[in-house]
Amino acid sequence: MNAPRTGRSVFAVVAHPDDAELAMGMRLLEHALAGDRVRVHCLSAGRPGKDDGQVRRAECLAAAKILHISRYTFSPIPDTRFTDHRGAINAALFDAFAEERPDIVYTHYPDDQHLDHAVTGEEATAVALREAADLVYCRSPYSRNFEPNMFFVGTPEHLAAKQEALACFASQQQLDMDTFTGLNTLAYRQHVHHRVVERFPDGAHGAEMFRTARQIVHATHPDATARP
Repeated sequence: MNAPRTGRSVFAVVAHPDDAELAMGMRLLEHALAGDRVRVHCLSAGRPGKDDGQVRRAECLAAAKILHISRYTFSPIPDTRFTDHRGAINAALFDAFAEERPDIVYTHYPDDQHLDHAVTGEEATAVALREAADLVYCRSPYSRNFEPNMFFVGTPEHLAAKQEALACFASQQQLDMDTFTGLNTLAYRQHVHHRVVERFPDGAHGAEMFRTARQIVHATHPDATARP
């Protein structure tokens, strides 16, 4: 007999390798440490080349070990061509969601300058609103009009794990670890009043920002209507 599953099913849908680690590496790690089952689905393995994306797939799997991501899967959508393949993306996402209906879905904020991110956010939203409970948007460097209403503030250990995971993407020379570390450190100070920030625990220096599109909360006390 199979053991009963514990924790929640967390599903991150992103356009490219390293998108998940950049936007929500600390948050995904925290989910895993809390006992949730974390899966990342990447719609593209990057720009087609001689290795057919194998290098970037390997980088993703290496980062997954650091962040305790249980599954990392891919679809063969051509990089930078998402607008031409909406039908294939929709079908791929329905197949991915069918494997295990997630409790929480993270994906790109649909208003994004990068068309691949925008299409991913739009198509993942269409599927998630039918197939999942909670839907949360993450911020990418190209997000527009993004107003966060949820902040994940990590520990120094969370931030160090995120940096280590990003270092796995050696093929991406544009990744500047100092810059991204600084952005994580600054994130919550742009949106949270200093009187709130000053009550954060010591060492809470890195934050990732999200926007909740839908959250479903169930009562935990079914006998709440009972009279004493």
